[in-house]
Amino acid sequence: MVGEGRFLVFELIILLLNFAWADDGLISPSQLQMFVDELPNIPRINGFHLRNGVPHPGRLRIGMFPKKWKFHRDLPPTPVFAYGTSQKAATVPGPTIEALHGISTDINWENYLPSKHILPWDPTIPTAIPHKKKGIPTVVHLHGGIDEPQSDGHATAWFTSHFRETGPSWTKKTYHYHNLQHPGTLWYHDHAMGLTRVNLLAGLVGAYIIRQPEIERPLQLPELDLPLVVFDRSFNRDGLIYMNTTGNNPSIHPQWQPEYFGDIIIVNGKAWPYMIVQRRRYRFKIINASNARFFNFRFENGLEFIVVGSDSSYNDKPVWVKELLLATSEIVDVVVDFSKARSDSVVLLNDAPYPYPTGDPVNGANGKVMKFIIKKDGVLDKSKIPTRLIKYTPPNLSSASTTRYISLYEYTSDTDGPVHLYINGLPYEAPTTETPKVGSTEIWYVINLTKDNHPLHVHLGLFVALEQTELVDLEKFKECMLKVNDAIKCGVGKYARGKKIEVVAHEKGWKNVYKMMPGYVTKIVVKFSYIHSNESYPFDATAEPGYVYHCHILDHEDNAMMRPLKFTH
Repeated sequence: MVGEGRFLVFELIILLLNFAWADDGLISPSQLQMFVDELPNIPRINGFHLRNGVPHPGRLRIGMFPKKWKFHRDLPPTPVFAYGTSQKAATVPGPTIEALHGISTDINWENYLPSKHILPWDPTIPTAIPHKKKGIPTVVHLHGGIDEPQSDGHATAWFTSHFRETGPSWTKKTYHYHNLQHPGTLWYHDHAMGLTRVNLLAGLVGAYIIRQPEIERPLQLPELDLPLVVFDRSFNRDGLIYMNTTGNNPSIHPQWQPEYFGDIIIVNGKAWPYMIVQRRRYRFKIINASNARFFNFRFENGLEFIVVGSDSSYNDKPVWVKELLLATSEIVDVVVDFSKARSDSVVLLNDAPYPYPTGDPVNGANGKVMKFIIKKDGVLDKSKIPTRLIKYTPPNLSSASTTRYISLYEYTSDTDGPVHLYINGLPYEAPTTETPKVGSTEIWYVINLTKDNHPLHVHLGLFVALEQTELVDLEKFKECMLKVNDAIKCGVGKYARGKKIEVVAHEKGWKNVYKMMPGYVTKIVVKFSYIHSNESYPFDATAEPGYVYHCHILDHEDNAMMRPLKFTH
């Protein structure tokens, strides 16, 4: 009777949820059957061209187009914004750009979007708004790229359709990507001020891979190499992407909410897809392109991930893990050996609470990601898992020229709802306070005074996370920081003496995003030069408009957890 009673309660909950979705015009995830759409092959385009077998610098034209996209067999076509070489060829995610180390790529990013957005947005947060109130501002950031400021996709370097209007720091139509950095996985996405969350939600994301065959080929990793771009969405019954139209503090911000979560998990443009695989090793470059959702990936049958890279760089050796926590914008490069599976299929699961780490537990919809159907017969697999990968020089703390304290704040209204989030208690437009020297190494202590885990992303620089230390008597320290806004004057040292969290083995290498735990101080060493050669940049990093660093929860970044980063010689 107890089991039957629990079953009836569960059925009642599902029924009530379905009524709630129906009342909102939302389609219930339970109405969409999982694992009915095959994982699409996202098109790949080369960022170089061959002349007599020799690679030369390439030039691409990639547009942003309105189109309709089928996210699921039983869902009506969805209006989206998509990257592609034409409207017909445009995809969600956009084409994977394959670049070669040492061979530059020039890209004309072209805006063909309509005059009005397909999603609601909020003009009361710092936002790119054209003077004529027409056109959708966009600008493309190559996440993880080490390139000149004019090609970094600065939030104020936006432009509307056909460049009819441009932002205050816009300078050029053609972006130049040097591709001189170490090999690895990057991704490109929109970065327009105050519109990043809605432009990515509409579909403006894609993968970018820098390859260096002479040092990667000897590793003998699997050639079956596939980006998996993962994000969450909710949909109306008519197929439209659902986004709230009312903010959590509508008298202050009519539309903005602190996080967007959808119950339908999308991989490479399909909801809960399946992929047919052989009993051999595959390599997956997993990119979390969600607005706010963290994923804690694991296989239902205990199959392992072999981690070979984190964000844009290789690890020095492979690490075997059963689960992978991936924050928004983080990338993990893994090998999965399906010959180890004892079954003919396996589901990739997620069990990360949302918001992370203290939010709601996953449900039957957002707790599943995709399914792998494994062929019965084994195949010859010549790939290997080497004992060593690519070792880069570790950070030298004694060479650090500056120590900085970076504090993360959330501000609430009288009803305790979030109003905005700041870094170092400053809005984005406040004078620049972080001015590193080109080629320098710095130590940053990132102090998270909020209840959320914030994935901090630093443009241009790479860093190594060293340790995370709990803040004791947090409320007392926070009270001082809200008044004084100075970690030294508030005596951060006497509070940062709680338990220490060691960096997990597969994240000890060079990264461009790291998860800043709530109530902790995270110590990172940031390097503003190449990690593979220790050389400085071949471009002027001190030029305008400079760079930025920010929280990569997009709803936080837009309001206004982002600060300028200006370099000096």
